[in-house]
Amino acid sequence: MNRAFLVAFLGIVAAVSAASGSSEDVERRKAAAEAEKAARKAREPMEHGKKLAEANASVAKARAKAESDPHRPIYHLATAANWINDPNGPVFFDGKYHMFFQHNPYGRQWGNMSWGHAVSEDLAQWKHWPIALTPNPGSYDHGGIFSGCCVIDNGTPTIVYTGVMPEVQCIATSDDGMRTWTKHPGNPVIPERPRDGLQGFRDPFVWREDGLWYMVLGSGIDGEGGAALLYSSPDLREWTYLHPLCVGFAKNWECPNFFPLGDKHVLVVSPHGQVQYAIGDYKDHRFTPGEWRPMDRAEGGPYYAPNCMEAPDGRRVMWGWVRNGGIEEYPWCGMLTLPRVLTLRPDGRLGMEPASELAKLRGRHYSFTEIDLAPSSHNPLANVQGDCLEIIAEIELGNTEGVGFDLLRSADGKQKTTVAYDNVALRLTAGAHSGDFQILHGEDCLRLHIFLDKSLIEVYANGREAFTSWCRPKSEDCLGLSMWARGMPVKVRSLQIWEMNTIWTN
Repeated sequence: MNRAFLVAFLGIVAAVSAASGSSEDVERRKAAAEAEKAARKAREPMEHGKKLAEANASVAKARAKAESDPHRPIYHLATAANWINDPNGPVFFDGKYHMFFQHNPYGRQWGNMSWGHAVSEDLAQWKHWPIALTPNPGSYDHGGIFSGCCVIDNGTPTIVYTGVMPEVQCIATSDDGMRTWTKHPGNPVIPERPRDGLQGFRDPFVWREDGLWYMVLGSGIDGEGGAALLYSSPDLREWTYLHPLCVGFAKNWECPNFFPLGDKHVLVVSPHGQVQYAIGDYKDHRFTPGEWRPMDRAEGGPYYAPNCMEAPDGRRVMWGWVRNGGIEEYPWCGMLTLPRVLTLRPDGRLGMEPASELAKLRGRHYSFTEIDLAPSSHNPLANVQGDCLEIIAEIELGNTEGVGFDLLRSADGKQKTTVAYDNVALRLTAGAHSGDFQILHGEDCLRLHIFLDKSLIEVYANGREAFTSWCRPKSEDCLGLSMWARGMPVKVRSLQIWEMNTIWTN
């Protein structure tokens, strides 16, 4: 045997031996990784409990300072302190309404996405409950507990949410009346996207239909547009991708809501701009939308990412996120809107009214009827003051150029926030934002339902359009209220005003 052959032979033997060793090493590493994964899963509940305690302690520490802001709203849902964004998982269970929301427990900026929690027995008065979910370090949701929903699965409250990063779908359950939550050990229940070329994969909205669970996820399909992706499941744990429920405008849709209303279905999407809804037909698990319309008419306004529920009496109730708000000095940012009851109108639009339960918050009442209001009239509301008010006005416009209210008015009239209707431009203004609005055939007056809550305004016009805006006054003594007409007189059929009380009972 020559030397060259011997060297080559020994090299082959060494390579085979090394390969064999590498294979064994791979198996050992694989086994170690699986063991570490199992150990991490076992540690998750304890780690989650520790992280929840830290998050709740951070909120408790900031709460007094947040509540000391004289312009922080008092009858809108919010965190006890720090950041809030999307409403999540509104649901009724065991005699209580539950609202969850995106929450940063550690500051007034976006980050550390967790699920805050508030509870009510009547949709009017609420209590803060401990934070429900927060990220587990090193896990499938280490980048945040993003938006989702809550359903009742054979008596078990079940949260369905997006964990990040990457975006995966997860569940958590409660067995103590929704006070504490356990993340499913088999999470994520949807570990990957169903196809390439998707823009986003988040914000599950789930409903029960014909013995199965269905889910839509917010996404976008390259070259096609925003999309709501449809899945089905027998048990909320094993999911099958079906197809897009609907594809449409924009690059990506967030926070899709899909629900029946009357003999139609409604799809609501948040396309990184003005929230849109469409009323349409649902057949063979596909949705054909009618005309897309804005959920909130305030152009460039703070309304975004709404979420809804079916109340025990069958009403469809929706809340939205009011972006921003507050100032750096105080540790809070953002609010949720008042609960809006959605109905199906004969003209193909949604009806939108504040939930009737809000009347429980009313205090002192001022009543006016049959006011002839001309541009030269004295202010009929000179004796009314306040920064937490509900106003219902029914106004015959006639040939007036415009009519409105000045809220949060200083004594000299130099500071004010205006809610007004321009009868020439056919625009309604609420604070810093405005949008198109006009009286429809068959409507005999302008009906404005205005909620002023310190630095936040919500306006409902003729029971079918809503406008949301921030309006932080420059000083605490801006409490005046006035009403005016421009161009020609108007007749105010009825004007009802209430001072409003806080929603919080703890």
